Amino acid sequence: MIRLPLAIALGISLCGVAHAASTWTGGDDLPTNPLACDNTPATVAAKPYNGASVTGAPDRKGKTLTVVDVPKLIGIGYFNATSKGMADAAKELGNVNVKTDGPTKANIDDQITFIDNYITSGVDGILFAANDPVAIAPVLKKALGKGINVVGYDSDATPDARQWFVNQAQSNGIAKSLIDNMAKEVGEEAGVAIVTSTFTTPNQARWISEMGAYAAKCHPKLKFLETVEAQEDNTLSFTQATTLINKYGSDLKGIFGMTSVATPASAEAVTQAGQCGKIAVIGLATPNAMKPYVAKDCVKSVVLWNPVDLGYAATYVLRAVTDGTLKPGDTSVKAGKLGDLQVINGSEILLGAPFVFTKDNIEKFDF
Repeated sequence: MIRLPLAIALGISLCGVAHAASTWTGGDDLPTNPLACDNTPATVAAKPYNGASVTGAPDRKGKTLTVVDVPKLIGIGYFNATSKGMADAAKELGNVNVKTDGPTKANIDDQITFIDNYITSGVDGILFAANDPVAIAPVLKKALGKGINVVGYDSDATPDARQWFVNQAQSNGIAKSLIDNMAKEVGEEAGVAIVTSTFTTPNQARWISEMGAYAAKCHPKLKFLETVEAQEDNTLSFTQATTLINKYGSDLKGIFGMTSVATPASAEAVTQAGQCGKIAVIGLATPNAMKPYVAKDCVKSVVLWNPVDLGYAATYVLRAVTDGTLKPGDTSVKAGKLGDLQVINGSEILLGAPFVFTKDNIEKFDF
């Protein structure tokens, strides 16, 4: 992805609010679709199926499936939770064996190697969360060409490289929730910064673009100071957040954490800097990682979906694909305890709206 100057990347409507035009947004360069400033729900228009087809797949209807899940990385709470959801669904279905394996760092080359090895060893299905939507496409197309069903979740590949993608929440909905909660905490004219994974990680880049568009539309005086990369590394995320705190001083009123690693690390940086109550941290994270900071009132809002449900839904979708009960042109798919999930954008399955964890509800969740 080409890194664009802030004013160009967010469009002329945001030119007047950019605090530092020389910094990068971290967003992609695709069109945005900001939601209404009130709570008017978005309308979802039906689109033709735009996913891929599998070649020469054997009849797997009702047969036991061997499935590998290759997330962006393993060993972090978020993907531990998606793995749990997959295991729950597999147990419930009774005819799916699913194993999670992958790199210990969010590295696309390593992720490709893992997928390629499982193509060689032989599996019926692949679940993935992409580190890079374009770079991962060739190996996924290779899997499809060998009769392996491919379904993405969390972070998509290009649609022609997988059959379906389970979208945890629409990007503009996530953006609205993050920006609205930040403006509520820090005010309409505050300076804010973003700690993200990498500028090429597709879901974070999409969310950041939508955040810029929604802020320009509904909170036009919010000042975006800088977006920094932290590779979904705990130490680097802490360091980057600390650098932002020291660099911008009292001009920094809020930090967005775009990953389940960056958000608690940013909260820890704010805590160690003695800035709780002065710098808000709002981001995407698992409840368990954020409970200590929420309990101390250092963090008031944690935005996420339920990653256990995300893994659960992805497994049901893969089962439906292999059974032939989810086909191009369908408008919904049955996903066990989650009920009927809606098909959007041609080949995406929508899990639902984002959820905001607060001090009032966070103790009810354990993941």
